Amino acid sequence: MNRFLIAAALALAASSALATDVGVSINMGQPGYYGRVDIESFPRPPLIYPRPVIIQSVPAGIVRRPVYMHVPPGHAKNWGKHCRKYNACGQPVYFVQDRWYSDTYVRGYAQRHGKKPGKKQNKGKRDNDD
Repeated sequence: MNRFLIAAALALAASSALATDVGVSINMGQPGYYGRVDIESFPRPPLIYPRPVIIQSVPAGIVRRPVYMHVPPGHAKNWGKHCRKYNACGQPVYFVQDRWYSDTYVRGYAQRHGKKPGKKQNKGKRDNDD
């Protein structure tokens, strides 16, 4: 029985060593990024909904500042299902329009941070919470 457990453990270790975790990391300010958007000194962006969306109520006495998010259209429509992915269920959320993010924010972010728009960085996993 001991030999079987040792053999199984060795086989598992060998198989996990062969597995590779290939992914693409897309950071804020790059095309294809979904998540929180720091609007910094940008003028107020055009929004999908005029009022912030809040899924979970916040305890009395706690005030949370609204955040701006760039999300796929289906996520904004069904925010209760997707807010956990963005760690924003108890947060007031304004959804920025995709066109504003792509045309205005990506270019402005790149200029302000000395980066070229449209360049993606290859890393371990996709990162949505920058």
